[in-house]
Amino acid sequence: MIKQLALAVTLVITPLSSLAANFIEGTHYTQISTKAPSSEPKLTEFYSFYCHNCFNMETNYLPDIKANLNPKIGFDSKHVDFMNSDIGTEVMRSLAVIQSVDNKDALTHAMFSAIQGVEGQNGHDHSAPGHEHEQQINNRDDIKEIFAPLGIDAAQYDNVADSKSTNEKLALWRTQQNEFKIESVPAFIVNDKYAVNLNSIKTLDELIGLINYLAIEKDVAPAKTSSGGSLGGLFLVFTAAIAVTRQRRLS
Repeated sequence: MIKQLALAVTLVITPLSSLAANFIEGTHYTQISTKAPSSEPKLTEFYSFYCHNCFNMETNYLPDIKANLNPKIGFDSKHVDFMNSDIGTEVMRSLAVIQSVDNKDALTHAMFSAIQGVEGQNGHDHSAPGHEHEQQINNRDDIKEIFAPLGIDAAQYDNVADSKSTNEKLALWRTQQNEFKIESVPAFIVNDKYAVNLNSIKTLDELIGLINYLAIEKDVAPAKTSSGGSLGGLFLVFTAAIAVTRQRRLS
């Protein structure tokens, strides 16, 4: 996780051009696929409602990250299946339900809090010795009780949770978890091709700059300098004109 991010109380975005030169493959990011990048720039966060660092990221950093992404970059979140259990699958389904209804932020926060306790939003490890938070979610009925006060009744929940689209979404999440080699969370994947190495990121603005660079600029082909319409071509025409002028003056 990003230990120094706690120091970034005030978000100051460094110009992308000055940051890009410092982003090193294998250090700041890893290419995880040889396929072409996604057709549209996008950032995907993989996380778990059971992860205290994910709760901390969701509450304290993700709003600033999303607010300062290039407007062309889409955002999506996916729940990992590290537990490989019935309750783990039900919790995954809860995120799929959240993504299909209104009040997404409140429902997401409620799920994190129910599993970890409110303290989890500030990085508190709910699994640490001496932690006394009582697990509130042991089955689907417990999840529906979390959703009900926020406007999602039991029938609506079941309808979305058991839908074909939700089953397909969970299958995709599991496939991509393996394809992208997600072994810890939170994890950020850019354009289905690059994984951000969070342990190498020191500040929030560095993280945002890296995501913007990978999503928008990394795979953009350099402009052809031979084109008459390019800046390089205009420069050559300009210098040639100066040379002709000088030649005439000397003759």
